[in-house]
Amino acid sequence: MSTQKYKTGKIRERNNENILSAAEQEFVLHGFKGTSMQAIADRAGVPKANIHYYFKNKANLYRTLLQNVLTVWNEELAEISPDSDPATVLERFIRTKVRLSYTHPNASKIFAMEIIQGAPYLKDHISVDMRQWVKEKTAIFQTWIDQGKMRPVDPTHLIFLIWSSTQHYADFETQVLEVTNKRKYEEEDIVRIGDFLADLILTGCGLKKD
Repeated sequence: MSTQKYKTGKIRERNNENILSAAEQEFVLHGFKGTSMQAIADRAGVPKANIHYYFKNKANLYRTLLQNVLTVWNEELAEISPDSDPATVLERFIRTKVRLSYTHPNASKIFAMEIIQGAPYLKDHISVDMRQWVKEKTAIFQTWIDQGKMRPVDPTHLIFLIWSSTQHYADFETQVLEVTNKRKYEEEDIVRIGDFLADLILTGCGLKKD
């Protein structure tokens, strides 16, 4: 690859990240309908034409943002196999999801709003890609169960439980902070939440933390 092509690729990557970050902030504040491409451009500090160049329209930008969220959330399970240790895999997945609720709360909130509204822009992705992803991962979970590595829990509902319990700390951040009399999450909170959920869920699966 030439130096010029490398630089161009890096610039495009930075521009994409900048636009997606700005879009995330606008969508969480105003929702899909209330967000304009001009507002995203202003927040990103780029001409509106640049956003159209990279993403064509607001719907494509929104879908890209949502699909990126799912990729980041679930990449911890990308390389698991029947030979993987279930306790290690599940604990790492839980702790990663808790930390992402702390570092990327807006992404979780946007996804929650999309689902509550019936997933108008993400339904095809959920029906095809996400459904297949869950099918593949639950098949591995079931293999662990069949091998006696963990209790015979429902693999699909185990994934739902991990998704919902970890994302709660982003989606209902205001409620959690008000009830616990905090202004924001601290690092010690993230560790403690991860400890609690990992212990509770792994114990329910007949597993022990490392």
